[in-house]
Amino acid sequence: MQIFVGLGNPGAKYAQNRHNIGFMALDEIANAHGFGPWKSRFQGLVSEGRFGSDKVVLIKPETFMNLSGQSVGEAMRFYKLTPDDITVFHDELDLAPGKCRAKLGGGHAGHNGLRSIHAHIGPEYHRIRLGIGHPGHKDAVARYVLNDFAKAEAGWLDDLLRGIADGAPALAQGDTGRFMNAVALRVQPPREKPAKAKPSDTPQASDQAPEPDARSPMQKLMDKFK
Repeated sequence: MQIFVGLGNPGAKYAQNRHNIGFMALDEIANAHGFGPWKSRFQGLVSEGRFGSDKVVLIKPETFMNLSGQSVGEAMRFYKLTPDDITVFHDELDLAPGKCRAKLGGGHAGHNGLRSIHAHIGPEYHRIRLGIGHPGHKDAVARYVLNDFAKAEAGWLDDLLRGIADGAPALAQGDTGRFMNAVALRVQPPREKPAKAKPSDTPQASDQAPEPDARSPMQKLMDKFK
């Protein structure tokens, strides 16, 4: 059994914020794979489902970002799981928009949601870092992450979320490589190979330029009176 946690802030006011991309990822997984309705539990919203025989619980903490660990810790203890069974989806300033990286353990890099989870279950949980880019100056970070995604970002955001949903079954099985491949196929689809020339496209003999006449002037004159 696995718990997938999406980080964000509750309420319509924050729904489209960059900081809420973790919530968006879980919504896409739930919709794409027919998970159950969201219900209030563990100080958050919970949806349950399966990928084959693998049960997965999706949790969106409703404690606000800086207290996310309360919800995660409560759920982990209830199901008698360990941090290795937890995967957290969160926004990442240090990755370009649309980039996705999987990581196990490490620091929280100042992210308030991760800081709280560290405090409640320790650092050894899995993370899916979802790039939103950096505003360029640390003083602009708070305003940047609490602003909605721009309309121009809708394309890559949709591709990223669909890729996450495509790869979710592999992630539940612990196959991060296959998960990342699924995301890459959405974000960077393979280019089409140039079509091979059809037989009708091949120049015919009649279309080709005539070969130069190598006869001498005398030979041309003699051939004319044959």
